[in-house]
Amino acid sequence: LLGFPGILNLPRGAVSRWDSKPSALRDLARDQVPRHVAIIMDGNSRWAERRRLPRTIGHERGVNALRGVVKCCVAWGISTLTVFAFSQENWGRNQAEIEELMALVETAMREELPLLVKEGVRVEVIGDLSKVNEGVRSAVTRAMEATKDNDSLRLVVALSYGGRQDIVQAAKTLAQKVADGEMRAEDIDEAALSAHLSTYDARAATNEIDFAQAPDLLIRTSGEQRLSNFLLWDLAYTELYFAQMFWPEFGEAELRRALYAYAKRDRRFGGRT
Repeated sequence: LLGFPGILNLPRGAVSRWDSKPSALRDLARDQVPRHVAIIMDGNSRWAERRRLPRTIGHERGVNALRGVVKCCVAWGISTLTVFAFSQENWGRNQAEIEELMALVETAMREELPLLVKEGVRVEVIGDLSKVNEGVRSAVTRAMEATKDNDSLRLVVALSYGGRQDIVQAAKTLAQKVADGEMRAEDIDEAALSAHLSTYDARAATNEIDFAQAPDLLIRTSGEQRLSNFLLWDLAYTELYFAQMFWPEFGEAELRRALYAYAKRDRRFGGRT
């Protein structure tokens, strides 16, 4: 899952972890670097199991991996990072693991907030938050409010999220608007549906702020090669990169490899060069 370990009582060394800067990307033009990277952070539990460690240790190490990726995105000019923290389907896991994950989300949101503010990271959380506990909702609300004016990186955390469910909810909203006479059925197009998804950012869509809407690059760790109901609408023309390592092992070096692999892709969006 997520990975951020202090608020107010920051652990020793937390600031130095953020103050260290990744080395620069070399030999890549600005237009070769994706503006929006999405990541399915997979393999925390398996990483821990293979080392005969508690599952919670794997999730905590996943925290460290995410922090490192956030730092790289800020340093390399990636404007939006969307990460899959917890899916709608994950509610089917055993209650003990769900409680562990939710406790980690709440702790991460609270403890890392001062550093996210310092780095200019804007936090957004998408998904069905009605299912999470009040502690998590409170931490999420506080993080989003405290960072809403930041513009160095848009960090979107998909929590209790499902791509199919997001599309269904957008369709219901549009149907209600038609029923209420606010719009006509023939006015519904791709742009209209996109504008009613939880992933939509009006300021990015109108270029009011330099955040990218649809992901340019999707990374999934742990060797799995599927989308798992993540950003199904938004990933229509996204480049895919599958890393063999588990998420706790993912860091600057592998992210750099993913970006160089992306730079070699020929993105035609259905047309021809």
